[in-house]
Amino acid sequence: MRFTLPIIIVSQFLCTSLWFAGNSIISDLANDLHLEHHFLANLTSSIQLGFIIGTLVFAIFNISDRLSPSLVFFICSLLAGLFNLGMTLKSIQPIEILSFRLLTGFFLAGIYPVGMKIASDYFQVGLGKSLGFLVGALVFGTAFPHLLKIFTIGFPWKYVLYVTTTLSLCGGLSILFFVPDGPYRKFGQKLKFAAFTNAFRNKNFRAASFGYFGHMWELYTLWASIPLILISYNSHHPNINLDVPLFSFLIIGSGAIACVISGIISQRYGAKKIATISLFLSCLCCLTSPFFLSSESVVLLILFLFFWGS
Repeated sequence: MRFTLPIIIVSQFLCTSLWFAGNSIISDLANDLHLEHHFLANLTSSIQLGFIIGTLVFAIFNISDRLSPSLVFFICSLLAGLFNLGMTLKSIQPIEILSFRLLTGFFLAGIYPVGMKIASDYFQVGLGKSLGFLVGALVFGTAFPHLLKIFTIGFPWKYVLYVTTTLSLCGGLSILFFVPDGPYRKFGQKLKFAAFTNAFRNKNFRAASFGYFGHMWELYTLWASIPLILISYNSHHPNINLDVPLFSFLIIGSGAIACVISGIISQRYGAKKIATISLFLSCLCCLTSPFFLSSESVVLLILFLFFWGS
């Protein structure tokens, strides 16, 4: 019990490193396979679409309630890793890449949300703080492929996929062997379609759902765009040579620290208040972004991106 949360956090980080693995190698992928410029948008959209479909399927069929959440987490970490590895096949075509990304996203739905469920099965008191650490692990996992790109310079881009697939398998095995079903686990109930409409009649649930939807729309756009923003800045300022993988990792990864801090202070000030302030600041960043992104000051740009990423 003492080491349960750290194991879940580390496993969550290891497995979610799959999420933006494709984005971190998009330049190399585009050069090798002669892909169109708009392919990054399709690549990002496909894994997000897979995650949405997977989340709906897992929720409708109560998969993590009917089966052991730890077993579901492991199976999904294995399958997501294998489909991530599928991008390394020889003579792969763009439609196959998008299909592999979609399937990777589908099984990420059995990692990120199921990891949250596993934590809730163990921690009912102080759950907000625990979830803050878990979301922080997701953010750090999202940023990690950019750091891998730095360490694998000189190696083929496929090494990023090899490493992230290996990390995913390690994360799944850690949950399977060291985190059994929690003491507060509630077993599956029969499917009730009325529950979908009943849930949205709840004002608080509706507000949280739409707030989360809007924020995720913005957040994943930002994560996908950061490398492009930095590349664009370098191209418009030849005297500036920002290290794109390094700054992409640092800017996205800074959000992990903010998640942990928010989870901790939510214990004192309430999750709703912290979430409202965070959403407001993020919205403010969206509205003012044209000014900062067109700034001639590299310091101002980087500070703004760090603030937005956090």
